[in-house]
Amino acid sequence: MIDCKTAAAYIRVSTDDQVELSPASQLVKDGRLVISEAWGAANGYLIPDEYVFVDEAKSGRKVTGRDDFRRLIATAKTKPKPFDAILLWKFSRFARNRDDAVYYKSILRKQLKIDVISIKEPIEEGKMGVIMESMIEAMDEYYSINLAEDVKRGMEEKHRRGELQSTPAFGYTVENNVLVPVPDEAVYVREMFRRFNAGQGTYHIARWLNDMCVKTHRGRPFENRTVEYILRNPVYIGKLRWNPTGRSRRDFDDPNIILADGQHEPLVTAEEFQAAQTRFDQQKAIRPYHGRPLGSNKDWISGLVRCASCGGTMIFAKPHYWKCNNYVRGRCRTAQHVSGDVLKSAIIARLQADADASGPFDYDVVRVTQKDGDRVAALKAQRLSLERRLVRLREAFLAGVDTMEEYRQSKDETAAAIQNIDRAIAEANTENRRIGDPRVMRNAIRDALTVITDDAATLEQRCNAAHSIIDHITWDKSQNLLTVHYRLLLD
Repeated sequence: MIDCKTAAAYIRVSTDDQVELSPASQLVKDGRLVISEAWGAANGYLIPDEYVFVDEAKSGRKVTGRDDFRRLIATAKTKPKPFDAILLWKFSRFARNRDDAVYYKSILRKQLKIDVISIKEPIEEGKMGVIMESMIEAMDEYYSINLAEDVKRGMEEKHRRGELQSTPAFGYTVENNVLVPVPDEAVYVREMFRRFNAGQGTYHIARWLNDMCVKTHRGRPFENRTVEYILRNPVYIGKLRWNPTGRSRRDFDDPNIILADGQHEPLVTAEEFQAAQTRFDQQKAIRPYHGRPLGSNKDWISGLVRCASCGGTMIFAKPHYWKCNNYVRGRCRTAQHVSGDVLKSAIIARLQADADASGPFDYDVVRVTQKDGDRVAALKAQRLSLERRLVRLREAFLAGVDTMEEYRQSKDETAAAIQNIDRAIAEANTENRRIGDPRVMRNAIRDALTVITDDAATLEQRCNAAHSIIDHITWDKSQNLLTVHYRLLLD
């Protein structure tokens, strides 16, 4: 009778793996009993169903996205020790990145006393075994890198030839690997560009398309972000866009993006496309973080006014008041409510006074049309990404994937990076203030006031005018104090 030990099985299959590495091929046989001929019958392992972890269509180059791998590590860290070993078909299934392989094997073997065993690559114990396993890890990483380079080189060559490598964009279909316009959809694409360049927002364009019962290629209604993706896509001027790094296809400012001339018919002119990009650049300077479309706001002050106590946004509350959003949710102890009419009158009065004054006043300067983008906006985007990383680190710690020590180290490193970015933002703002001319700022306030106080102006026009000169406004009920924080948009 075989004295079986409890083990977990980790199975990973990437999209380019052969059939022999399918989950069925890697999985144990006959009653979950795995016996390696190299070890002999005495070294059998029994694998309970709950300890079989499978990641399908996942790359071994990184841990991100391998949900079952993370669950495997978290399970291994539980007390008492759930299993004695982790069985793999080959070491490459565990990781094709040496750093990850060494890091996680060290945790498992040294800290948790759980062995990591390859069924097809038996390694003897001792110094020679360590050398052999290291060589296997190095070869696995080399194979992965080499394969990635070959694939990337092939895709890049196809891209430069103008061959399509993705699903067709709205307005096109594919014939013989070349984009071909769909007449019914092309009409809507041209109209989207016309409306946007005429001043209509993406929110209203999306609503118009949905009213016309137009669907995306996935059969879904249009959203403002869907419209933006179309208006930002150079495919409509005869270009094909490809990012060899494989990052988000919605990041249009990624310097890694390669543009090539396609073999397809453009749907709009280069002038129409550039006009749309210029307007997006201006909007990005006003709303750098994908804020709510200005035309969908309840009032022209929406998104601008903040609570002086907690910094939370003031939101509209029926019948005609504005309240601190954090207070409504129980996260702020100060009831900073104020009548909408009183608030707007006070803002207009403040704008008028600053426009007519001659003395100095504080404001930030934001660059709109720099070729390499607005530096401050880029820094703020980096900061937001780091803040999201802090959230992910905490989630990994709470899930048991990272230890307290690992969590603290990563958290401290991320916090330090945020501090560095904050210093860079402060330095950039200081430099911008030095360059900005107060007379230009006051003229911008006057122009905005003309639109804001114009009864014939639309809500979106008033929103754009207010957001073009105001970064935010703070309201302090206790002191009856309104403070406007300006910004000047420069080309």
